Amino acid sequence: MRWSIGAAVCQAVLTGAVAVAQHAGAGPYPAHWWTPVPEDQKAVWEILPQAARPGEVILSKRNELGILSNFAPTPFTYRGKRYASVEGFWQMMLYPEGAHDARTNARGIRWTHTRDEVARMAAFEAKDAGTLAEANMQKMGIDWVTFEGRRMPYRSKERGEHYRLIVAAMRAKLEQNPKVREILLRTGDLILRPDHIEEPDPPAEWSYFNIWMEIRSELQRR
Repeated sequence: MRWSIGAAVCQAVLTGAVAVAQHAGAGPYPAHWWTPVPEDQKAVWEILPQAARPGEVILSKRNELGILSNFAPTPFTYRGKRYASVEGFWQMMLYPEGAHDARTNARGIRWTHTRDEVARMAAFEAKDAGTLAEANMQKMGIDWVTFEGRRMPYRSKERGEHYRLIVAAMRAKLEQNPKVREILLRTGDLILRPDHIEEPDPPAEWSYFNIWMEIRSELQRR
């Protein structure tokens, strides 16, 4: 048993060293972006840095690349309103918007937070608020959210209004937080990958890493 544990540890160290070596020297990138994390420290939702293949990098919340996550506390103003994060912006659209919103007084539905409260949230706090709201949406049998009074499908396979709003929020985050722009450009030509397990065939706006690569290409062309 002791030999097996020791061998497993050695194998993990070797695998990590190989992962770092594959990326070190491949460009002006910090080696710690690929520094391995022990598997027993992995969250159930997480993809660790060492999972990146050559030419890729995981946008891990364990290092500065986490600033590109929707969860990151990167405040921005969009259309005259302040948001604590892209996640807060995203999840607040699931909540009732005023007294005339059909969701406000729906029978048997309780809203744990207000829309404004969710707008001030970030990270897992905002995500959890969204989970509660999605449960209410399921009870109500609705598949739409709102922004400035306009209804739109929430999980559309088309790049519709919801997609355009999320991209606009990400651009506002970039423009109003210089560190976001700096770190995005530091990723050069690396393929960006998420640090969490994705659901099968998600709508385009769920793939924030692809959106960042598109924005990065625009910045590089300038």
